[in-house]
Amino acid sequence: MRNRGVERVHARCGCRPVPGQKGRLRGTRWLRAFAVLPLLASVLAACGSDEGSGRPTLNWYNFPDDSGALQKAADRCSQASGGRYRISYNKLPRAADGQRQQLVRRLAAEDDSLDILGLDVTWAAEFAEARWIREWTGTARRRAVAGTLRVPLQTSTWKGELYAVPYNTNTQLLWYRKDLVPTPPRTWAEMLDMAGALARQGKPHFVEIQGAQYEGLTVWFNTLINSAGGSILNASATEPSLGPPAVRAAGIMRELANSPAADPSLPNQMEDQNRLAMESGAAAFELNYPFVYPSMKANNPALFKNFRWAPYPRVDPNRPARPTIGGIDLAVSAYSRHPDLAFEAALCLRNRENQLTAALEGGLPPTLRALYDEPAFMKEYPFSQDVLAALESASVRPITPVYQNVSIAVSHTLSPPSGIKPVSSVNTIGEQIDDALRSEGVIP
Repeated sequence: MRNRGVERVHARCGCRPVPGQKGRLRGTRWLRAFAVLPLLASVLAACGSDEGSGRPTLNWYNFPDDSGALQKAADRCSQASGGRYRISYNKLPRAADGQRQQLVRRLAAEDDSLDILGLDVTWAAEFAEARWIREWTGTARRRAVAGTLRVPLQTSTWKGELYAVPYNTNTQLLWYRKDLVPTPPRTWAEMLDMAGALARQGKPHFVEIQGAQYEGLTVWFNTLINSAGGSILNASATEPSLGPPAVRAAGIMRELANSPAADPSLPNQMEDQNRLAMESGAAAFELNYPFVYPSMKANNPALFKNFRWAPYPRVDPNRPARPTIGGIDLAVSAYSRHPDLAFEAALCLRNRENQLTAALEGGLPPTLRALYDEPAFMKEYPFSQDVLAALESASVRPITPVYQNVSIAVSHTLSPPSGIKPVSSVNTIGEQIDDALRSEGVIP
């Protein structure tokens, strides 16, 4: 750690004499010194201890992975470097907001102990515009793009330049009970009709989906508006697009929320509550990510026998659905002291072997196209071709540095879904997004 690190610790702690307290200065110095020591120790630890030996430690900050797949990747790449670097996997907070908050604060302070950053797929534009991450160019860019799925690459791109490399991805499918629904619905209208028919028969009939006031609600709206042929922002991300497709999307959300298909807990439900409701036997349909498959297998083997999957429902019968993708992109910090090594290490972390491990052990769908034909992956993911098809026609959330504000405008306006007024709600969203893009107004 450079001497600047000590100065930053003092700056963050505000360790300065207080005017008018000269007589207490000596004592407070000792108290402040003791207060600084634990923080200084943690900062030094984050920097790694191999600098003196000539082998740099590259600090990789990513979401907390309980499967061990990320740690295996760090260990493999450290060994593969032939002693040129060691990767230290540092876990960010579990919640996405907490992850972003920690990274933003440290990058704003020009913290040079960050090297490789695991970014949510909605952050690259914001971080690139702030000049917190480095552009991928030359050989590194060519290697990052080669064999990578097209739609995940969009999340790593800002103003035509690549600022990260897709590490993993994710998308939703329709999950349903074959004992209740012999043939899965192709459209939202068909699904709501089927749910209504099941309700009249006194059978499980809920459609489980994310209706709480959070990012999942924005994802639902984004999927529907793209499936209807529209988008939240225009192609240049300079103003709202919305229009009739947005009104139609909002109308579908309202229709579900006020129909027998709606779980009474819809306004408070996130992905895990949807999973639990399906596993309890209360639902017939679920729009969710592939993690629900192994969970159902482990938690309700009897129901698992009739647990099936299908493509995400369409808005229009003749237009494929465009489910919104998730995932993590790897970026290199603008303040890394070893940027060349960090680019090399990031490519290693997301190589074929490590993405396969992350998929099989961590449940994270890969971004490398070839892995969807890998026998081991296809065995573990019997729905792999459906995931691939969804990814190839998928949509991304608005790519803009003010995405956080855009998402808040959407989720606050559309919550609860039963209270949506399609035309006026979409107008409100448009006005708030327009203010956010112009850095005006107050976002709720």
